[in-house]
This record gives sequence, C-alpha cells and structure tokens, in this order.
Amino acid sequence: MSQNDIVLERLEDQFQWYDKASARNKRMFKGLKTLKIVIAALIPLTTYFAPYKVIPAALGAAIVVFESLHELNQYERTWIRYRSTAEKLKHEKYLFLSTVGPYAAAANPRALLAERVESLVSQRITEQWDSESSGSSSSK
Repeated sequence: MSQNDIVLERLEDQFQWYDKASARNKRMFKGLKTLKIVIAALIPLTTYFAPYKVIPAALGAAIVVFESLHELNQYERTWIRYRSTAEKLKHEKYLFLSTVGPYAAAANPRALLAERVESLVSQRITEQWDSESSGSSSSK
C-alpha cells in the first residue's frame, strides 16, 4: 500500500466516523427535544383530564430526566462539532485531490495532507476531553 493510499484511507476513515457520529448525535438531540415538547404539552392535558395527579407529576419527572440526559451528553454541541469536522475533512480531501490551496505549492502534498488531517482530528479529541473534564454545565 502506497503512502498516498494510507493518507487518503485515514482521511476517508475519519470522515466516515465523524459523519456517522454527527448524524447519531443529531438524531439523539432532535429525538430528545421532540420527546420533551410532546411530554410538556401533555402535562396540562393530564392535569385537567387525568383522574390521578401522579400522571402529570410522572410526565414532569420524565422531562427532567430527558433534559438531564441531553445536558450530560451534549448532543447538540457534539452534533455541530462533529459535522464541522466532517466538512473540514471533506474540504481538505477536495483541496488535495485538486492540488489547490496549500497543496498547490507544497513540496510534499501527501505529507501536508497527513499533517492537516491529524491536526483536525487531534483538535477535536482535545476539545472533547476539555469539554468532558470541565463539566457539562460550563459554557464554551
């Protein structure tokens, strides 16, 4: 396997991972958000129509659980970060394959591509660690 194949294979592997992880986080974010909206809309109805007060109380508790899961896992933030990384990786691939931008004047375009891909990936990993170590309640 040539060096070019290894670099492009790594780029494609990372793009696929970030693309799928982005889609998964988007589904989780939108799913939890939809669920919270529906449950919140049911609370006033169940308060009025339900024979037992435990039903609206349970629905309220469910919202707290779903909101906590959302905050803990940062689905929206992660979705946006991963989507951004996937798009940057795709952009690098097209620049490299077209031999434009930084690759036009590079002495070794493959080495430059490898450096830029690894820089993007390590930047996202570092951001993820920083986000997890600082706690989910901090604003970044």
